[in-house]
Amino acid sequence: MAEYGHVLLWAGNLERRIPPRRTLAGLTASSVVHLTLPLCRYRTSLAAAATFPDLAAETSRCSAARARRPRRRLEVEGEGCAPLEIKVEAARRQRRRSPSRRRPSTRTQSEAWRRMWPRAAAWGAGVGEGSGGEEVLHPQAKEKEEKKLKAKQKEAARLQAQGTSEGTKKSEKKQKKKTVEDENPEDFIDPDTPQGRKKLLAPQMAKQYSPNVVEKSWYAWWESSGYFGADSRSTKKPFVIVLPPPNVTGALHIGHALTVAIEDAMIRWRRMSGYNALWVPGVDHAGIATQAFTMDEQRSKAVTEAFVRLHKEGLIYRDYRLVNWDCTLRTAISDIEVDHIELKEEKMLPVPGYTAPVQFGVLISFAYPLEEGLGEIVVATTRIETMLGDTAIAVHPEDTRYKHLHGRYAVHPFNGRKLKIICDAELVDPAFGTGAVKITPAHDPDDFEVGKRHKLEFINIFTDDGKINSNGGAQFEGMPRFMARAAVIDALKEKGLYKDTKKNEMSLGVCSRTNDIVEPMIKPQWFVNCDTMAKASLDAVRSKKIEIIPHQYEQDWYRYILFFLMYLRFVSSLSMVDYNFCPCRWLENIRDWCVSRQLWWGHRVPAWYVTLEDDQVKDLGSDNGRWIVARNESDAYLEAQKKYPGKTLHLDQDPDVLDTWFSSGLFPLTVLGWPDDTADLHAFYPTSVLETGLDILFFWVARMVMMGMQLGGNVPFQKVYLHPMIRDAHGRKMSKSLGNVVDPLDVINGMTLDGLLKQLEEGNIDPKELKIAKEGKEKDFPDGIAECGTDALRFALISYTSQSDRINLDIKRVVGYRQWCNKLWNAIRFAMGKLGDNYTPPATVDVSLMPPICKWILSVLNRAIGKTVTSLEAYKLSDASSAIYSWWQYQLCDVFIEAIKPYFFNNSEEFESARSASRDTLWVCLDRGLCLLHPFMPYVTEELWQRLPQPKDSCRKDSIMISEYPSLFEGWTNERLENEMDIVLDAVNKLRSLKPPTETNERRPAFALCRDQETATTIQCYEYLIVSLSSVSHLKILKESDETPADCATAVVNKDLSIYLQLQGALNAEAELEKLRKKRDEIQKLQHALTQKMKAFGYREKAPKNVQEEDTRKLTALLEQLEIISEAEKKIEVTAGSNCV
Repeated sequence: MAEYGHVLLWAGNLERRIPPRRTLAGLTASSVVHLTLPLCRYRTSLAAAATFPDLAAETSRCSAARARRPRRRLEVEGEGCAPLEIKVEAARRQRRRSPSRRRPSTRTQSEAWRRMWPRAAAWGAGVGEGSGGEEVLHPQAKEKEEKKLKAKQKEAARLQAQGTSEGTKKSEKKQKKKTVEDENPEDFIDPDTPQGRKKLLAPQMAKQYSPNVVEKSWYAWWESSGYFGADSRSTKKPFVIVLPPPNVTGALHIGHALTVAIEDAMIRWRRMSGYNALWVPGVDHAGIATQAFTMDEQRSKAVTEAFVRLHKEGLIYRDYRLVNWDCTLRTAISDIEVDHIELKEEKMLPVPGYTAPVQFGVLISFAYPLEEGLGEIVVATTRIETMLGDTAIAVHPEDTRYKHLHGRYAVHPFNGRKLKIICDAELVDPAFGTGAVKITPAHDPDDFEVGKRHKLEFINIFTDDGKINSNGGAQFEGMPRFMARAAVIDALKEKGLYKDTKKNEMSLGVCSRTNDIVEPMIKPQWFVNCDTMAKASLDAVRSKKIEIIPHQYEQDWYRYILFFLMYLRFVSSLSMVDYNFCPCRWLENIRDWCVSRQLWWGHRVPAWYVTLEDDQVKDLGSDNGRWIVARNESDAYLEAQKKYPGKTLHLDQDPDVLDTWFSSGLFPLTVLGWPDDTADLHAFYPTSVLETGLDILFFWVARMVMMGMQLGGNVPFQKVYLHPMIRDAHGRKMSKSLGNVVDPLDVINGMTLDGLLKQLEEGNIDPKELKIAKEGKEKDFPDGIAECGTDALRFALISYTSQSDRINLDIKRVVGYRQWCNKLWNAIRFAMGKLGDNYTPPATVDVSLMPPICKWILSVLNRAIGKTVTSLEAYKLSDASSAIYSWWQYQLCDVFIEAIKPYFFNNSEEFESARSASRDTLWVCLDRGLCLLHPFMPYVTEELWQRLPQPKDSCRKDSIMISEYPSLFEGWTNERLENEMDIVLDAVNKLRSLKPPTETNERRPAFALCRDQETATTIQCYEYLIVSLSSVSHLKILKESDETPADCATAVVNKDLSIYLQLQGALNAEAELEKLRKKRDEIQKLQHALTQKMKAFGYREKAPKNVQEEDTRKLTALLEQLEIISEAEKKIEVTAGSNCV
């Protein structure tokens, strides 16, 4: 089952996983399940989509951070649509230095290095070197060194007493400066890794995070190691996702990135949580362009089997019905291939095949003469050319204006056809227009139903390419339909029957492929009766066999399925023109799902037409009773012989192909081997989750549920997770014409503005729209798109999923997460420096012996783990990513790492215990923290995790992706400590906010006014931490009876704690009063809301006692804070007044 499992997830810039020299058009059964998301640009020739290993990694763009890396030259061979081959030749750059200054290139030459760089040698050894290798110091030099040593010792003692990290920072700066001089650049460059081997890492971590470098080679190793595999024989609980197949003819867009980022995060989390995780990729659902979905032998077999079974069960039949017809493609098209243009008034639109624009958005009135000289009857239409196919005029039976005409006839002015005046209360609204409606049964959905009810003649007036046929009359025969429109109006005017033209709101259906106006046409087609299957789909959600996530979309499911029942039995052309649509009429006028298409590529309908030797009419399909549905021609011939014994017969297979939604509806079944009784089908069906967008809920999800339940005997998936739709930063739908479409590869690799504009020029954009699109790009990306990498893009998109039904994507946010990756990188660099080369992590850690800061970070890590796992289980991926980000950013990096730095300032025995505990705690945090983050950022977490030291005699896995996902550790939770640290960190933030914005480095005295002993004890316990994190010179704890020094800015932490920062002449009384005013407003809003809650009707009777007590406590605290603010305002006013005097 491993062959199903490997899917490249947005490392498209790193490893192109399409098999070498294989094109999508030639996929085999094996390659369908092996195929990873085809990340080569879809806008290029499909046949040229060969493998592109390390394409972006070998790009010629080099940033400053990569300036010392080996340059690589690309040589692209191939022509036209031939598969491309890429030869990568690494050419190391020769350093342009003089021989005497050239640095050694290997670590084994360290002694030569030290000799060549005396300054570095002196720093490293602390002495000069004599010719004999003995220590030789000039007396003055020795005295100078002793003075330096004493100064350093004095400085260290002062810093330890102060408990600050200022000295640490200065020392680190000095050490960094000298370390740079002693560095070997080669130590920071990753060696070349053979394809499929575990990535070879440089001895030293690079100074800066580079996504291009970090994301290279890991995927090939994961794949070759079999980490993506799922085994049908496994006893683990399965977790299965099928990937919605991308459109093979479309351009890669950011929606694809969102889909696979979410799905891969789910799969990685479940795999790490002990599940038998399987992710099945798809290939294509392109309808008009190729109908190429799953065209290999196994999938074709499944499609044929499904058609035969449904036909035998009476659910598939052939009939003459209205379909959406594209006159350019000359085929029926599916609903998803129809776009809708809403017209509010008259508009001239370009139509393929016509040199001049065509008029739409008008209602044309004309008269039919009545027989026997009874006058005329006026009707109106938006498609005047269809009057050539009219066969009746309908009126309401209760409309007194026309009662005398019931059963009478009008006469067609161009062919003399008699049009019966019929009564139809279902169709006609007597209050709309003239109350008389022309009926064209062969070219209008409403009229089609009227024609069936009244047994009218169905006259098709169009050829397949949209010209008037002989039924339209010799006067108009051969005219294109919209040229005939003008000709009919002119002819009516000549006869005095034309009345007027008025603007009319309408919805115009346009083929998304050709931009041609979709025409309702009556055609013999194959249909699926969806009544029982759709109702079963409704019941599946009601009974919770299928769970819709987020839950608010469950009602959409019911609406969509009802819509499906109505829509599939009506026709998609209903929404093309204004038919006074209302849902009630859909329920009354419904049709079935048309599954046949008149295309040359796709799954051919497994039906054969029987022609007998003595037939008078031998036209294919002229008799619907002659069709034989079978699995192959041999079976069809045997069936025909049984049906027509003794007859000489001939079979012709239906040339039509099946709608791509018919084959794609089978996807969860066919990828697991159906219709064969496979081990995979037993192990992995039904699948666990279908992740997709709300927009495809009706078109694809509903069909999969119906087909899965009907043919597979069970729902195809247990949950449906619907992600938001992506829009640009301004909330606009992404469109080529607006220039706001974002290619995820441009975000991953970066792209200049010139490159973005060139993409537009090479795209299929109307020249009139190109200017607007360019202006849009220049406005949104004036500096181009920065290189963000795969991990940052994934994390940004997942974090956006909290935005309900749409995502307003701002690339700046992705850039922000790329910078955050750099922070993770630096955290590990810090850790590696502090852990040391000889550090071995313990098998377990004893929390009880740790300093408070270590206990706290493990407690909040535990809380982050619980929040993350709970959120993932609830499919709240944004909440999970937020919990992880907050812990890494605000607790580990901003607090813990800063807090433990003083322990590592020197090797003093005084701090040995704290230093040892900090090392162990830091390792645990990084190990668990990286595992926690891995499903969201797989590449940077793998690389950083691999650099962490391993516990001795441990069973540590080879890769983070198969390691155990973090779970709650009961002994780590310490709520009391967390509450104390909340107060401490709140005080730190308040102190930081009090600093004048113009000051960055100056340290000022701070004071903490504690109003109870518990708060005073807490502040005293964490005094060193507050001083260090808030960068103040010192902190003095005050009692309520103590007087606060003058010139202090004030902030209220809570009712028991206020903090002050002495500004010594820099106090801006007006600014401080403004801060207090804002705080007062904030507290008053909280007080008002809480007061209203407590005064609400029934609160005293219904609210639990503990809730009422807590609310009372909160209200009292808020009131006390307001009093404290008032006192602070008075003090500032007094101070300001005295300064003025």
